[in-house]
Amino acid sequence: MKFSSPARFVLPIVLALAGAAQAQVVVANAWVRATVPQQKSTGAFMQIKSPTDVKLVSVSTPAAGVAEVHEMAMDGDVMRMRPVTALPVSAGKPVELKPGGYHVMLMDLKAPLKTGDAVPLTLVFEGADKSRSTVTVQAPARTGPVADAKDPHAGHGDHKH
Repeated sequence: MKFSSPARFVLPIVLALAGAAQAQVVVANAWVRATVPQQKSTGAFMQIKSPTDVKLVSVSTPAAGVAEVHEMAMDGDVMRMRPVTALPVSAGKPVELKPGGYHVMLMDLKAPLKTGDAVPLTLVFEGADKSRSTVTVQAPARTGPVADAKDPHAGHGDHKH
């Protein structure tokens, strides 16, 4: 492919701006719940922050046949889980994907996920202008959230004492 003189200068700028848009979304503290043999699904959790309004529109991983963003919510006295088509991330306001709330559901697992396994997750974000960017993270598999030393109940999930 041959570019005219102006294209030689414009293309690198466009590519640099695309890279800058991708770098804006920060995914932190990603982890995946480890599984037991024969278990075919699990959840992935993380914090997402962006300086601009974006939406998480898809997730993929080679570890599972299906990866979807899900929401858990109370419907009367019953906790229900359902997929969402997009998860909004407002500028400067972190969104936490956690057990019992929004999370990534990994289904049709290819193999059990043992504690310490690194699970690659590719998240696709869409901006207000419909441009898309991806963030890839390596999420370690573990049995639950890391306990906060200041909170003796952290990491206990839904346990009732």
